[in-house]
This record gives sequence, C-alpha cells and structure tokens, in this order.
Amino acid sequence: MTPFFSIVIPLYNKETFIKSTLKSVLQQTFQDFEIIIVDDGSTDNSYQIVSSLNNEKITLIKQENQGVSVARNFGVQKAKANYIALIDADDIWYPNHLFELKKQMDLFPEAGLYCNNYEVFHNEKVCKKATFNFSYDTECLIVLDYFKASIINSVAWTSAVGFSKEAFNKLGGFNTNYKTAQDLDLWIRFALNYKVSFNPTITMSYKFYIGNSLSKNEKNYNYIRYDFINSYNEKAKNNPSLKLYLDVNRYALALRSKLNGDKQLYLKVKKEIDFSNLNWKQKILINSPQTLIKSLKKIQNFLIKNGLYLNAHK
Repeated sequence: MTPFFSIVIPLYNKETFIKSTLKSVLQQTFQDFEIIIVDDGSTDNSYQIVSSLNNEKITLIKQENQGVSVARNFGVQKAKANYIALIDADDIWYPNHLFELKKQMDLFPEAGLYCNNYEVFHNEKVCKKATFNFSYDTECLIVLDYFKASIINSVAWTSAVGFSKEAFNKLGGFNTNYKTAQDLDLWIRFALNYKVSFNPTITMSYKFYIGNSLSKNEKNYNYIRYDFINSYNEKAKNNPSLKLYLDVNRYALALRSKLNGDKQLYLKVKKEIDFSNLNWKQKILINSPQTLIKSLKKIQNFLIKNGLYLNAHK
C-alpha cells in the first residue's frame, strides 16, 4: 500500500543525533509514512547505527559522498508516496508534525509548498521561535507575499516543509551545483511558481549551533551564495518583494565576507544592494569596520549563552 508521506533524511556524520531524530519521526501521531535515509558517505558510525535498527518503515541507502542536494534528490526519486516531508539528521519533529503538515494539504490542495512553524535552538539551552515578517493567528493560511514574509526567518525551513513529488520534479529538485543555499534556492522556485501555505503551529526544532553539516564551508561557499542570489536578478526586476529578499541576503553575505577578510567580495556585494531595502541597524553594520563587527558578534554570543537573542532585522 502506498504511504501518504515519504520522509527523506540525508545522513552524513550525525552519529550523535540520528537516533533522536529517527525517534521523533517514528513517534508521529500520523503514522502513514515511509522513511528513506540516504547516507552520503558517512565516515563515522551513522550508517551502522541506522543499520542496527529493525523497523519496516526505514529504507537505508548508501552512496559515495556527493553532497546534501544529491542525497535529497535521490531520496525523493526513491519515494513511493505522493507527498514528501524532509528532515535533517540532527533536527527534531514534535509528535504532531506530520498531522499538522497534512492539515495544510487537506485545506489547500492548490498550494505547492506547505510550511509548518518551527523554533531554533541557538545553543543547548536557548530556544527561540522563528520570527516572520507577516501577521498570523492560529489558523493555517496562504502566505500572500512569501519573500517579504521571509526577510527575518524563512517561512520555509527544510525540516519543516512538505510538497508533492510531482511539483518537486517539475521544478527540477535541489540544484546540485550549489553546495550551500540549495534549500533557499528551491523555496524561491516554489514561491515563484506555486502558492505557499503556512501552519502557525510549531512542530519542529532546528539546532542552529551544530556545525559539520553536509554543506557548511564558509570560506569557499560565499561565492556560491553570491551566484545563487544573482541568479534571480532578472526575475527581481519586476518583483520588488523578491528584490527586497535578495538584498537582505546580500547584506548577510556582505557581513560574512567582511568577517572572513574577503574585501573584494564584500565591496562587490555591497555595491549591488539597494540600501532602501535595509533597516537602519543593517545600514550601520554593513559600513562598520571588521573589528567592530567581530566584537558585536562576541557580545551576541555572550548574550545568547545568557538567554538573550538579538539580531539586526528588527
């Protein structure tokens, strides 16, 4: 019998977390699903840990290390279900996640991307709910302006979304040329081509402080981020909200470049920003010296450790 959901999990060196992640998936109140885990050439005990589990819902596939986009695309192609839910191997679903995701699908069959609300762990003790740039209450809704809504936190978060396999294939899946920002790229394509729905109920948590993911490499990947952002320049000419979204991402890239000492990229990105799309805090930060930004980053980390999270978006 065909399951309602196929849950795709890319796995790379997450031996510390994968059991907890799988436990959170298997404890869902909505149980009509299969789990497809694509091990992307793990060098720790991740593959062995999953192999030792005896559960008929789990299919484990091993491939040579090719990156998270290839792993996710391969998992989706192996999926039996019409609907896909993604979760990374170090994130956690709450028991209502699939139930609340299906609620959106029943309410808005015309939508292409379904987004549950989520919360972010900035360290093991400090957890904050995601902040979006639009108003909502307790009911599921269609997001009227995805790009404007996503300038603080992204409405679509990889471990909190669902979509049809058909729509995913029409859009071409994750871009395997991107070793970072491949998820943001896909959500942009969804938002440009389909309606996006949102469920205000928080159903998953993301561990922001965990490094060593399948795609994190700051020094090498800033130029990939640059190419990703600029790939939408033509579409942004007639879409002010998309231009706003891209400029906020350019601002973040400019700060990363300055912190990494890449003055050339910093100046290049800064020149391409429409500063009317930045708030006063962002305008000050992007023009601040590297030493000040590093000091402010240290202060932010100290405040997070003490339970207070501040950012430049508000």
